[in-house]
Amino acid sequence: MPLSYFNIAKSSTFCSYRLIHKAAPFSTIQHASLFNQQHSSIFSSLLREFSNTLIHVKSIHAQIIRNCVSTQHFLATKLIKAYSDLGFLNSAYKVFDQFPHPETALCNAMMGGFLKNREYEEVPRLFKMMGSCDIEMNSYTCVFALKACTVLLDKEIGMEVVRMAVRKGFHLHLHVGSSVINFLVKSGDLDEARVVFDGMPERDVVCWNSIIGGYVQECLFKEAIQMFVEMIGCGVRPSTVTMASLLKVCGESGLEKPGMCVHAFVLALGMGDDVFVVTSLVGMYCNAGDTDHAFLVFNSMQTRSLISWNTMISGCVQNGMVPESFSLFHRLVESGDGFDSGTLVSLIRGCSQTSDLENGKVIHSCVIRKGLESNTVLSTATVDMYSKCGAIKQATNVFRTMEKRNVITWTAMLVGLSQNGYAEDALQLFCQMQEENVAANSVTLVSLLHCCAHLGSLKKGRSVHAHLIRHGYAFNAVNISALIDMYAKCGKIHSAEKLFYKGFHLNDIILCNSMITGYGMHGQGHQALGVYDRMIDERLKPNQTTFVSLLTACSHSGLIEEGRILFRSMERDHNIKPSDKHYACFVDLLSRAGCLEEADSLVKQIPDEPSTDVLEALLSGCRIHKNINMGIQIADRLISLDYLNTGIYIMLSNIYSEARRWESVNHIRGLMRTRGLKKTPAFSLIEVGNQVYTFFAGDDSHPGWGNIKQLLENMRLEVEASGYVPDTSCVLRDVNESMKIQLLWGHSERLAIAFGLLNTSYGSLIRITKNLRVCVDCHTVTKYISKIVKREIIVRDANRFHHFVNGECSCNDYW
Repeated sequence: MPLSYFNIAKSSTFCSYRLIHKAAPFSTIQHASLFNQQHSSIFSSLLREFSNTLIHVKSIHAQIIRNCVSTQHFLATKLIKAYSDLGFLNSAYKVFDQFPHPETALCNAMMGGFLKNREYEEVPRLFKMMGSCDIEMNSYTCVFALKACTVLLDKEIGMEVVRMAVRKGFHLHLHVGSSVINFLVKSGDLDEARVVFDGMPERDVVCWNSIIGGYVQECLFKEAIQMFVEMIGCGVRPSTVTMASLLKVCGESGLEKPGMCVHAFVLALGMGDDVFVVTSLVGMYCNAGDTDHAFLVFNSMQTRSLISWNTMISGCVQNGMVPESFSLFHRLVESGDGFDSGTLVSLIRGCSQTSDLENGKVIHSCVIRKGLESNTVLSTATVDMYSKCGAIKQATNVFRTMEKRNVITWTAMLVGLSQNGYAEDALQLFCQMQEENVAANSVTLVSLLHCCAHLGSLKKGRSVHAHLIRHGYAFNAVNISALIDMYAKCGKIHSAEKLFYKGFHLNDIILCNSMITGYGMHGQGHQALGVYDRMIDERLKPNQTTFVSLLTACSHSGLIEEGRILFRSMERDHNIKPSDKHYACFVDLLSRAGCLEEADSLVKQIPDEPSTDVLEALLSGCRIHKNINMGIQIADRLISLDYLNTGIYIMLSNIYSEARRWESVNHIRGLMRTRGLKKTPAFSLIEVGNQVYTFFAGDDSHPGWGNIKQLLENMRLEVEASGYVPDTSCVLRDVNESMKIQLLWGHSERLAIAFGLLNTSYGSLIRITKNLRVCVDCHTVTKYISKIVKREIIVRDANRFHHFVNGECSCNDYW
């Protein structure tokens, strides 16, 4: 007797087993030369009793083979189930494979084994084999096949199963009908699912849950609630799944009052202690923005799962209550229940919202200590958090050490680089992304458009535009707005205009705001006002951003009266209360036009303390129009409000410089050194070929410096011969006149223009992007150069665009 059977025989369970006792002593069975088929029930009983370990199942299988009953479908079915339940699918399949003409029950058992072991792809294959071999299929075959097709989202085979079930009338059976409805819902055929549902003579709670879940999935919240009402009317008692679906409906649709009704149902049905349902209640209140009720429900829970904690923590972050989410996390840790990646993802997203780098580092250390660095979602959230906190080096380190990176990860890194001023690095990263065959999504491409806009890189921007078209991305308002912004910032306002009028049918405010902004930066204020008039005609309601863009456009075009009318109409006609941004734009409009007294009076009328943006706009006007006394007063006030703002010191220093008060200039620069403040260096960008080149003021490090210097000297002689006289008031340093002229010819935009003239074809357009405002002398020189070289030169500075053609500029010397 084999040792395994000896062990079974010694078992008290085995000895007391009535079937064995009735049949014969085990030794008699073992040594019998003939073991009649009628005794197969004994092996069936043995498999039922001793199928919990592989060695027992194999021993019984061996005896089945030895006693010549292995060809019985009944026992084979039992063996397949036993092996499958233990996870030994290969052994189960070997049993199945011994039958060249398997019966229905055997095929069903094999399907069940595949499902249990998550080998879902094998189920449709077996279903097709049954069809090709004319093996009879029953209701269980349909259920198993539909379960696999639902998981795989295999609509083709799934619909074949559905048609067969309907043809044979199986869909009227409760368990098959539920499976059909569930498959159709998950496949997006809600109408078909409803037809099957309505035709069923009997429907249990599972059927109702499937159809309600389908309406929830399609965001048809009203219909989902209506089905629930019908379910109650039919006398079907809701399950926990029903209530969770309804709570999800109420949360996602913001229906708090119906949610409270569902809450009352939960209590009436006695589900108030069910952790799954009560957690759904917490989620519903959080999604509806009612964190007070969410906390009441959460704190009343006698038993909480980790999902309950995570739902409450996530709800706090979702509703901007980041400190409360950390308090909950501390409570969770103290409770000893532990935390998982879901907990940490919510907390990291909270740190992203608030730019809380310190707490972000703490959570990142928790990720490392728990060994969760390989979690793609968590690491992606960490990259995003560091990027939002301005810690781009840490974000890059996390990104580089990730084992798996999906398109969301790449996009988070690209957006982080773009938002932190590393546009060129973002474009390089995109090239690497393409090399690794990661398909970009629309979010990736929109972030790249922003990079191209920042750099003024028209060629790369057009390439991204082509990418959007080539990959069939929908041209929705967000994508078109990003393209309008890119073309406008790259100097192609007409291309932006074409896109705008093609997309105007979308009737979207974002689209209009982008076009108004584009017109504004090109000094086309009247065109910007034209878009606004069209919006009003189309009854498209302007928002706060619309008026910021409009006032800025008026400011850049000197449309003073139009700006006044717009500012007054905001609150009067559109019920939009002016914000600090609106005041800053209007003060800038007045200040640029020289209406300093009116601007100062407006600042004094602001209900609250004026923001630094408002005061900086007035200070800028004081500098342009050389109102030193007012400028000093405003600057002193600004420094007391924001003493670490470098721009204020620079502007005050420039005011003193223009007044030749060098002692005051030295004092301001001394303050900057003491406080660790540095002036932002001026630089200009130019795109030649497929590369963007950067030039700093006085930069002689470029490989082609010799040729650039020689060309600039030639240009200097030519423009002077054409009547140019240097305006050395732009040089705010206490040096002699010849040195001032030398410094002027070292300005970054002149270096970039010279490089462009040397490296582009005759007559072609030159585009320059400068990070600061173009000085008066460079503006004058560029006008002369455009006439001498017979080329259009477009310069985008910190304020607006300047189109230089034949000695004239589009700004009409107003910037």
